Amino acid sequence: MTKAPRSAVPDGDGPAEVAARFTGRTVTGVRTLSGSLAEAVLDDGRVVVVKDAGGAEAARAEAAGLRWLAAAGAVRTPVVHGHDAFRLVVDRVAPGRPDREAAVRFGRELAALHAAGAPAFGAPPPGGPVEAFVGRAPMRNVTGDEWPGWYARHRVLPYLRRAVDDGTVSPAEADLVERVCARLPELAGPAEPPARLHGDLWNGNVLWGADGHVRLIDPAAHGGHRETDLAMLALFGCPHLDAVLDGYQEAAPLAGGWETRVGVHQLFPLLVHAVLFGRGYAEQALAVARAAG
Repeated sequence: MTKAPRSAVPDGDGPAEVAARFTGRTVTGVRTLSGSLAEAVLDDGRVVVVKDAGGAEAARAEAAGLRWLAAAGAVRTPVVHGHDAFRLVVDRVAPGRPDREAAVRFGRELAALHAAGAPAFGAPPPGGPVEAFVGRAPMRNVTGDEWPGWYARHRVLPYLRRAVDDGTVSPAEADLVERVCARLPELAGPAEPPARLHGDLWNGNVLWGADGHVRLIDPAAHGGHRETDLAMLALFGCPHLDAVLDGYQEAAPLAGGWETRVGVHQLFPLLVHAVLFGRGYAEQALAVARAAG
């Protein structure tokens, strides 16, 4: 449960001052949502969220990602008012309830977002850093021309090596994943152009708005394969996922056999989570590798 708005604006360069600086409005109240999030009420009645992004590059990457996704004119994102070396100020999303109609709409909009494209696999958003983040894990936006090799070198293997170094995955187990990487050209399906990805599309970053439209938050945006976003939605669960997929397929049908490739696309987020959270996610990644192998 969040706290009620406070009657007095805190002293110093806190959420109120940051919100006022980037919106140009007077802040009438602030309430803390968590250690890194606060809401600020503006004098015109609007509410903005002030987020501690964890550092200058993280704040820049998130702001650039949100703007790049919004520029596609497809899935909506909160308006970015600005960012400094640590904080990001965006519009608050009035929450609604997910239903099938909104899910189908989201699927169509997600297809349009992906179709907006990217200059290359791994391309960062305009103004975004090469040294970016996926959640709290570093993510390098190094570009490539063909998806299988790029995905192996820059999305799967860096986290696999980190998991081995940390003792979360044994060298013998890592060999299972490396064999899948070597077979990616035959496992990847038909070649597709780079899609404009959210990049961290788990359910917590999908906000169902009161107006019936989804907003996407906290992106790790880059050019990638569109099936990767969909695989992550499936990995961590999404309300009415079947309806989301129906809407997506209506707008931009997936290549045949996409269901058999879901696990391959889940290797990236599973290994990121293994690095961040430990062995349980490593075991899921190894199960995916065994099934693909």
